[in-house]
Amino acid sequence: MLNRREFLAASLAAASTAQSRSELEPIVGPELFGAKGDGIGDDTSAFDALSARINAAGGGTIALAPGRTYRVGRQPGASSADRQSPEPIIALRNLARPLIIQGNGACLKTSAGLYYGSFDRAGKPARRPMPNLDRSLVASPYSAAISVSGCVAPITIFDVELDGNLPGLALGESWGGPGIQIPGTGLSLIDNGNEERIENVLIHHQPLDGAIISGLPERSARSCIDHLICRHNGRQGLSLVGGRGYDFVDCEFAHTGRTRLATAPGAGVDLEAEEKVIRDVTFDRCKFLDNVGPGLVAESGDTADVRFNDCMFVGTSSWSAWPRKPSLVFERCSFAGAVVNAYASQIPGLATRFVGCSFTDDPRHSPDGKLFFGGGHAGPVVALGASDNVLFHDCRFILRRLGVLPWSWRAIYQNCEMLQVSKTPAMTKGKFIGRNVINGPVDLYGSMILGSVLLNGKAVPRGRVGSDFAPW
Repeated sequence: MLNRREFLAASLAAASTAQSRSELEPIVGPELFGAKGDGIGDDTSAFDALSARINAAGGGTIALAPGRTYRVGRQPGASSADRQSPEPIIALRNLARPLIIQGNGACLKTSAGLYYGSFDRAGKPARRPMPNLDRSLVASPYSAAISVSGCVAPITIFDVELDGNLPGLALGESWGGPGIQIPGTGLSLIDNGNEERIENVLIHHQPLDGAIISGLPERSARSCIDHLICRHNGRQGLSLVGGRGYDFVDCEFAHTGRTRLATAPGAGVDLEAEEKVIRDVTFDRCKFLDNVGPGLVAESGDTADVRFNDCMFVGTSSWSAWPRKPSLVFERCSFAGAVVNAYASQIPGLATRFVGCSFTDDPRHSPDGKLFFGGGHAGPVVALGASDNVLFHDCRFILRRLGVLPWSWRAIYQNCEMLQVSKTPAMTKGKFIGRNVINGPVDLYGSMILGSVLLNGKAVPRGRVGSDFAPW
């Protein structure tokens, strides 16, 4: 993988090469179209004109002025019907030549006072029975601050901040379900057929999602998203709703819903394939921290084959992770707060796997000293229910406070270390192979001991624990 200096040099070289190939691939900034970048004047029209220039050229480079703040977002009319069609900001589509957005540390900040939510024509919040699906009531500041869709050439975006200014928006009532399910996202990447390189992008206080990615399932190129930081957004840090070949590196998805607005599911990352599939996705050294909903949720759609390496999951008011899709693998990850709904399967290769992971109830991982364990701040650190072939290999469960060891039935524990201080009995039942050391009040009835288990200093005989069930 390129280091940061190599990446930026390659990006600038690509921009220079793209410009020399054709005059139709310009390097332009919003100032060319009248933007001030002073954080005071409205620069929306300048970005709209800039986008038209890049779209007409079929590609090119957008260079923002170093360190400037561009105030963006405009709703052209006073009525709610007019607010359904807010003016676009950076909206690029169907590009056949490379696109580069050089942020240079600049910020696109949403104008204060824009409407978001359900409003009547007089501009007052419109209360309707839920689910409210009356589109005449919808108001949104924009679909996305940066939208790139349908492109067949490489895309590079780096060093930019997208501030949705959620504290400064005029919030209406709910629409579309729990919360406000209306467009209002920082970065949108839809149906792009070539590689996408995103680096050093900070997205925060967006009314909906920090980022939405919906890729082409048939795409062979890979996308690298490096240092994408999504914090304090209303619904999700990231919604990945389709595609394959995405590598997320050193990213953070944190504090979703910890602001004026919290819309379900309130997750750090939502893997939700919508009329597409999600395959071949990796998260390396990423953080999923202190979200109103789960740090990670994978519950609906055709999602499989996602790997998490050296990641951190912290659940403070909801589950640290909810990975109920096949072939999700966690290696060397750490979990503070409970994991729920891992994927169980009669086919071992499809069940969720935890390899070299750690599970804790240490409150130092939480900003307010509280971690979530189901019904409150005490309970199983892993709550599985159905757990056939869910694998814990070389895992450590260190619970020194109110946390309880896993609740499982037919999970597989291999070479695990478990410690529980709470006196609440743990139902850690499953198949034990290799060498496992358990200290705490654990009920193993119904388990199969195929390796060695040392329970509170005593060896548990091999075979089934209990005689009134058939071996499995």
